[in-house]
Amino acid sequence: MKDPNVDEFMQSADKWTAEMAFLRRILLDCLLVETYKWKTPVYMLGTKNLIAISSLKDHCALNFFNGALLQNEEGLLIKPGEHTQLGRWMKFSSVDQIYAKEELIKAYILEAIEVEKLGLKLEKSTEIPHPEELTTIFAKKPALQQAFENLTPGRQRAYLRFFSDGKQSETRTSRIEKNEKYILKGIGLTDCICGLSKRKPSCDGSHKAIENFKR
Repeated sequence: MKDPNVDEFMQSADKWTAEMAFLRRILLDCLLVETYKWKTPVYMLGTKNLIAISSLKDHCALNFFNGALLQNEEGLLIKPGEHTQLGRWMKFSSVDQIYAKEELIKAYILEAIEVEKLGLKLEKSTEIPHPEELTTIFAKKPALQQAFENLTPGRQRAYLRFFSDGKQSETRTSRIEKNEKYILKGIGLTDCICGLSKRKPSCDGSHKAIENFKR
């Protein structure tokens, strides 16, 4: 649903009106909640700020609040400043540029939604401890341990954070067991497993088109 404050913002903008309107449509198509904060359109998942539209001097931009957690093999996400930790920008200077990358932009947005739903966080330390349950399973399944160690560092960290965030031992064990088959295949926590993603290896939410599809 459109926020009237965003309507007013768009109508009063001095520049990038068409570009921001295009980006707005893409964000709303992804079923995010539109709000108006800090004098700019902000798009939310539940109570979490996910993405904002920014109008700058030389371009307009999508500001991904947790962009550092996304896979960025296409290089569209840019670090705003040297000391920025989480935020990333995706810059545009024409409607044609947005149109040419519309599906890719949507794929990034849907990945941001998936990452938020998983509750992934940026780790300040370089290493995350292995939960006891994972160490126990590795001892019984050396092939699984080897496959895990063959994953990229980012994929390892995502799995470790996801496993460790389980509050109960049973939850942690269940999460590990459900993901064993993916680890053995070298698939990361946010990688596509349905084959429909337009931005492989990342998941862009395309699996939602499959009825009752669950990881």
